[in-house]
Amino acid sequence: MKRFLLLVLFLVGLGWALTNYQGLAAQGTYDSLILDFREDVGAAQIESQIEAIAQKFTVSPRYNSEFSLDDHIFVVKGDAALLNQLRHSPLKELTEYIEPNYIYRQYAIPNDPEYGKQWNLRSINVEQAWDETKGKDITVAVIDTGISAVPDLEKTNFAAGYDFVNDQADAKDDNGHGTHVAGTIAQSTNNSFGVAGIAYEATLMPLKVLSSQGGGTVADIAEAIRFAADNGAAVINMSLGGGGESNLMKEAIAHAHEKGVVVVAAAGNAGRNAAEYPARYPYVIGVAALDAAGNKAPYSNYGAGIDIAAPGGLINGDDKSGGILQNTLNPATGESVFEAYQGTSMAAPHVAGVAALVKAMGVENPDDVAAVIQQSALPVPDDNLNHYGAGKLNAAEAVKLAGKGKFSFKDFFRWLRDNGYLNPRFWFDGGIIALWPKVFMVLGSYLLAWLLKHYFPFAWSWSMSTGLVMGSSGLFFLRGLYLYDAPQWPFRLLGSSIPEMGTAVQASGLLNPLFASVLIPLALLALLLGHRQLKWFAIGTTIGVGMCLAVSAAVDPALLWLGDGTIARTFLAVNAILCLALARLVLKPEGRTA
Repeated sequence: MKRFLLLVLFLVGLGWALTNYQGLAAQGTYDSLILDFREDVGAAQIESQIEAIAQKFTVSPRYNSEFSLDDHIFVVKGDAALLNQLRHSPLKELTEYIEPNYIYRQYAIPNDPEYGKQWNLRSINVEQAWDETKGKDITVAVIDTGISAVPDLEKTNFAAGYDFVNDQADAKDDNGHGTHVAGTIAQSTNNSFGVAGIAYEATLMPLKVLSSQGGGTVADIAEAIRFAADNGAAVINMSLGGGGESNLMKEAIAHAHEKGVVVVAAAGNAGRNAAEYPARYPYVIGVAALDAAGNKAPYSNYGAGIDIAAPGGLINGDDKSGGILQNTLNPATGESVFEAYQGTSMAAPHVAGVAALVKAMGVENPDDVAAVIQQSALPVPDDNLNHYGAGKLNAAEAVKLAGKGKFSFKDFFRWLRDNGYLNPRFWFDGGIIALWPKVFMVLGSYLLAWLLKHYFPFAWSWSMSTGLVMGSSGLFFLRGLYLYDAPQWPFRLLGSSIPEMGTAVQASGLLNPLFASVLIPLALLALLLGHRQLKWFAIGTTIGVGMCLAVSAAVDPALLWLGDGTIARTFLAVNAILCLALARLVLKPEGRTA
């Protein structure tokens, strides 16, 4: 029983290691295949092969275009099952490669009509980040002037907040600043209206600490920080600041940090050589502002306290195209407007939004989130005055770094789907190197070993089990594993049983008679029979090879030089019997001494 549990743990660990290989997740989608014939293959031979493929698989290979004639590049409709069969057919010998005709697509672009004016989102490469996450299930607290329900926040998720200025539950905005900031983080996106937000599937928590004139106290801000940390916020954005260090606020930030909250704050707009508080406190990501050209905005503070730089905008007179455009409200009328602002207040929510994306990728610790954001930033050389901190915010690289070494169920499901494993035909029509015959080979070899044990008692061992598997099926699932940009022959070799190793590297489906015979088991027994442990590997291998040859004789008697008819079937059957007789002969003395 213990050995069985160890085997299960080993297989689970092996599966985890394989699925965590990044190339596995990199597999794309396709509905056709590429056949690239070698240059030295004649036109008549190519035509003959194309006709054979068309007849055997009921498909219609064709040249990809008129420019493909000289290179002999064909495409054919097909899935992973056809790809697998073609890669293990004689066609392999005539082609340079047979591979998926992957479909590449433009990165996700939201349908919001004013998105084209949001240079700031494209400058942080958010479109590539959206291919992985939109911040779902992450709550971002916006500690500001409150948030009002403008039309382009209609589909955004909200959590209960609080108005610390007026001491009431409704944290409605009466200034416009907080609503603008909230839009950068999670504006309703893909709603065919207005503009977009960074983590638009995240949840906003409105916490009003600033009055309609834009001022607020340290006591209110500290209470809001604690409220956010105690009520489920994963990220806090503070696009506010001032002079003077406060122990109360420092303690509140430390409390939030202990709760796992990422705290982001604006550096300030005085153009001075130091960030303001709270950006300068420990555990706070201080954010400087960039203009549309990617340079430090002239108003942005720099130097001490700057951890990273993000788009803050720069408006030149009446030309507001260089500002940060979001849906907010006109404080004078209370009406909804789309307005471009500038400032480090606009830069900070970019970082808060990306922090939500990173959190959604499974990075929990706030220090780790900060490290991901900073390590993924585009560095700026010769930044002697620390205008940029770690560099310029890069959402795509942050999400990529956050996902490094991780492999979610969604990724695995997508890989199964894209490679055809969810299609029942895949399993019954060729499948993962003929799944059912492999299962019979393994189970049959264990059954035979059990029967032999009944007459010639012996002790089960890892050596015996390993020999049974290597002789009968090998780690056959590895042969169906195609990793991005990795050579396939090592997987074919590792995934082959001993009878299959003679042709594994060439990807041929034919067995080599020298390997698919009693010769290798006989050689292993001759070498290892005197070894206390390894002899059981040789015995297990002999039984496994015998079962492999027996199943092959019944299901697929295809041999090099001998064809796939009666001669091949007889050869395999005779050698299967010889292997089993050899195992019985070797075990007989063991049984008498047991």
